[in-house]
Amino acid sequence: MTATRVDVDLIRRLPKAVLHDHLDGGLRPATVVELAAEVGHTLPTTDPDELAAWYFEAANSGDLVRYIATFEHTLAVMQTREGLLRTAEEYVLDLAADGVVYGEVRYAPELNTDGGLAMAEVVETVQEGLAAGMAKAAAAGTPVRVGTLLCGMRMFDRVREAADLAVAFRDAGVVGFDIAGAEDGFPAADHLAAFEHLRRENVPFTIHAGEAHGLPSIHQAVQLCGAQRLGHGVRITEDIVEGKLGRLAGWVRDRRIALEMCPTSNLQTGAATSIAEHPITALKDLGFRVTLNTDNRLVSGTTMTREMSLLVEEAGWSVEDLRTVTVNALKSAFIPFDERKALIEDVVLPGYAL
Repeated sequence: MTATRVDVDLIRRLPKAVLHDHLDGGLRPATVVELAAEVGHTLPTTDPDELAAWYFEAANSGDLVRYIATFEHTLAVMQTREGLLRTAEEYVLDLAADGVVYGEVRYAPELNTDGGLAMAEVVETVQEGLAAGMAKAAAAGTPVRVGTLLCGMRMFDRVREAADLAVAFRDAGVVGFDIAGAEDGFPAADHLAAFEHLRRENVPFTIHAGEAHGLPSIHQAVQLCGAQRLGHGVRITEDIVEGKLGRLAGWVRDRRIALEMCPTSNLQTGAATSIAEHPITALKDLGFRVTLNTDNRLVSGTTMTREMSLLVEEAGWSVEDLRTVTVNALKSAFIPFDERKALIEDVVLPGYAL
């Protein structure tokens, strides 16, 4: 395997798994343009290529709050049943086209209620769209399993309501929960009751932590709230000095708490300075359970193929490294063990046996 030429065509064919990807950050530019026209929403431009470029440039501010503000236009076209069905179905088809065999898509249903849909109706509609996409992908010979993470927005007051929906829909495609939004100034522990409820109901959850805020955010997510995974988690490096792990970093590594790392997104929000120096490589080498993710494919102008290619080209990653993060993702996926095991043994490992 080490002698195999690792080019973009090979990477595109490799089976992939993504755990951290936002539905409202991954729309097709042409779809945004068409749906915006239907609902009367004004965009920065109505040219799909120009819109894609606008998103990427606007997100390159180095500021998480401004990065999040770019979602105004995608959310505007996701307030109707038609808009949600289309974007959810296309989401799945785009993953399949990129060689993804397992994905977890996350979104906050409270952000899709401006058109009159109740949060439960939003979840039902998205699940219908995802199911349609999976059926089409399977029929085309590119099957992909997609599970849903429902998000609560940490700066608002409907986190418990979203958690209740995760419990209600856990047998209908929702596999877990997340808390998202502006991290700095909005501690996850403010919503401790929601996380305690999820634990009582045996619903797994991840928490955005260690991106815009440092070790206190990670400590809260893991030790107070009980997160099984960390969204981003790049600032765990602040507890590592010359390769020696502090107590928090050691806890995260030794308990195999997965880090959902998103290199391009981290460059855009200022959480990292370059792909070559992104903490994902050092953390992988130190034995952390790192996973590779896209975060927001439209906003970051990226795909899993692109994220993998960047690490190969700029950080010296091998096919073995790509296999490692893919297996890591499936080991930490929020689906039953036997399903994870089957994906690893029957799909991923054979796909990397070059």
